[in-house]
Amino acid sequence: MNDELWTAEEAAAEVGVKPGTIHAWVHRGYLTPQRKRGGAHLFRLEDVFAAEAGRKRKHRRKVA
Repeated sequence: MNDELWTAEEAAAEVGVKPGTIHAWVHRGYLTPQRKRGGAHLFRLEDVFAAEAGRKRKHRRKVA
């Protein structure tokens, strides 16, 4: 497991979403930051990918 921490901007670029999406996931409880550096939340990339996968699964269930 990789313990590297990413800012919302870095993680968003890696996952292919906007940084605001990362912040919305935190607000909605889909994603929990690991810690803060300065004023920025830091995330494990695997958690961000899991939040994205969970969001897609939930969306498919509503449509189907």
